[in-house]
Amino acid sequence: MEYPTSLRYTKDHEWIRLEGDIATVGITDFAQGELGDIVFVDIPTQGETLAAEEVFGSVEAVKTVSDLYLPIDGEVIEVNPAIDNQPDLVNTDPYGQGWMVRVKVASVADVEALMDSDAYRKLTGA
Repeated sequence: MEYPTSLRYTKDHEWIRLEGDIATVGITDFAQGELGDIVFVDIPTQGETLAAEEVFGSVEAVKTVSDLYLPIDGEVIEVNPAIDNQPDLVNTDPYGQGWMVRVKVASVADVEALMDSDAYRKLTGA
């Protein structure tokens, strides 16, 4: 199980990487492992401004569908086009090519308030 120290994490198992005021968001290695083989990703919120913890999409695995929650307030400016045709990228490369959305963040301080890798590792019991 990976817990990159350069990322921030949520209790809902999303990760966030901040570059300036743009954040890349995906689900964690732990989350994809719990879900199993992901067969479809639905993110209909491109162009929308959402509040932290609002649903921005969903992932469908073989046996379940799970909502995706935005970690911070912001505008969804890009959805990863690669996961339309290859949703399994979320399983094979959750912190790289399997990212979900890019968001223009409302407040950089909100990102810094999220869990670091040590706190997230404790949450998952690792």
